[in-house]
Amino acid sequence: MTKIKSDIEIARKAKMKPIKKILSKINVPDKSSAFSPMGRHIAKINLEFLKKLKKKRDGKLILVTAITPTPAGEGKTTTSVGLNDGLNKIGKKSIVCLREPSLGPSFGMKGGAAGGGYAQVVPMEQINLHFTGDFHAITSAHNLLSAMIDNHIYWGNKLNIDEKKIVWKRVLDMNDRALRFIDINTKGVAKDFKRVDGFDITVASEVMAIFCLSNDLKDLEKRIGNITIAYNRNGEPLYAKDLNAHGPMTVLLKEAIRPNITQSLENNPAIIHGGPFANIAHGCNSVIATKAALKLSDYVVTEAGFGADLGAEKFLNIKCRKSGLIPSCVVIVTTVRALKMHGDVEKKELKKENIHAVEKGLVNLERHIENIKKFGLEPIVAINHFALDTKNEINAVLKFCNNQKVKVSECKHWAKGGSGITDLAKKVVKICKMKENKFNFLYKDELKLWDKIELIAKQIYKSNKITGSDDVKKELKKFEDSGYGHLPVCIAKTQYSFSTNPKLKGAPSDHEIPIREVRLSSGAEFVVVVCGSIMTMPGLPKVPAANNIRINNKGQTEGLF
Repeated sequence: MTKIKSDIEIARKAKMKPIKKILSKINVPDKSSAFSPMGRHIAKINLEFLKKLKKKRDGKLILVTAITPTPAGEGKTTTSVGLNDGLNKIGKKSIVCLREPSLGPSFGMKGGAAGGGYAQVVPMEQINLHFTGDFHAITSAHNLLSAMIDNHIYWGNKLNIDEKKIVWKRVLDMNDRALRFIDINTKGVAKDFKRVDGFDITVASEVMAIFCLSNDLKDLEKRIGNITIAYNRNGEPLYAKDLNAHGPMTVLLKEAIRPNITQSLENNPAIIHGGPFANIAHGCNSVIATKAALKLSDYVVTEAGFGADLGAEKFLNIKCRKSGLIPSCVVIVTTVRALKMHGDVEKKELKKENIHAVEKGLVNLERHIENIKKFGLEPIVAINHFALDTKNEINAVLKFCNNQKVKVSECKHWAKGGSGITDLAKKVVKICKMKENKFNFLYKDELKLWDKIELIAKQIYKSNKITGSDDVKKELKKFEDSGYGHLPVCIAKTQYSFSTNPKLKGAPSDHEIPIREVRLSSGAEFVVVVCGSIMTMPGLPKVPAANNIRINNKGQTEGLF
């Protein structure tokens, strides 16, 4: 029996091309004014070069999303990379735009996040670890603001900051539950300024969200200045600009804001930039990266985190609203394995054919199809093929999609690379060429914040009730009274269910959505709605991926998938 190579074994055998050759495919000239090499196979595109492309016609934007995630894995990033390779394989000029992986999941539950099989972006180890240092820059910028807040209080507190109403935590790009709540200034010279603080994970930072929604450096600096950091003793909001923190924070992000470009195993261009979590933040790569790709190619494949109820909803209601981007096509990734799990099959039983479970689990796919159509967009289903999928199981999915009058394609990019997904690529091109695009947002800006939350809960999650304490409702009213009622809402909840209960698979309806707290992201310009037991600082699982990561005798990293 032929041994199946691991993702990292496949990645190590990749014949990467010098980055300037990858850039030449998308007409980025070999000049220092256009890009800055970060080693032999990675580069950062210069913003000055991108400004020159403003008048160029945009390509077509393809959004890749998925059904509700399961432990079986759906392969959304793998499909995004594969589709980009497939588009290039059929002669189209295409770029894939992805988020940068967080160290939290890399060392926690998921492992690496650079695709898989023969549909990967490389160099895998660098992408999954420190890459170009963007996340470290974001962490540093965020924590600089934290330091400046406490320093201001120490030196007299001219702004009259109420220490009990500081809303700006610290961040770290690591899963560490012990840091969720901490006591600071307990000893030493600052012992008279004791207070409770805590850490979020970097990908939940508002700086990360701002980084990914800004159009340029000036916009970045303005948004950072508008971050709400605390309230004074009169209950009035205080902002980062009140501490003059927006200038130095922007300086720390000056290099990071330039999009990173690398390549797939098939030497097709991949822009990897920014990475907010989708169950906590808005879950999309940077606006700068997406807009750059649209100027540099005819087709751009991008993804939104987790299932369509989280990532795609936020991509469409937040990222598109803020940037003016409009997708031409939405790909919903599904797998037979995941459908079986939504049909109540345990992971250990997935190897057995179970058509009944597939058919039962299709209610989850159906819900996501319905939701995408609510935005006026044309979805297409990509069946990410696994080796043990049977013909009967695949046919059950094909039959379902045909009955739904939704285009569908069986994709074998994991095993065959771009050649295994050309059918999907051709169908996507056909959808993109359709002149009619009736894209619309799910809600209007002028709707009350509570009504926006309720609309998403009912329309997308099929909830029949949302609940929140009087404090939550007072906060929302305070946001509206302060002029933030027009902002979109970013719901933070479990990615594993349409409900807030991760154990409810399939397509649950008539459930309650409990709102635990709401947070104003006045710089990123959205309101975060924290539901259920979701944590903005995750913890490591009982057996973290970190247990298996090491340096082998050849000096190579082992365990990153």
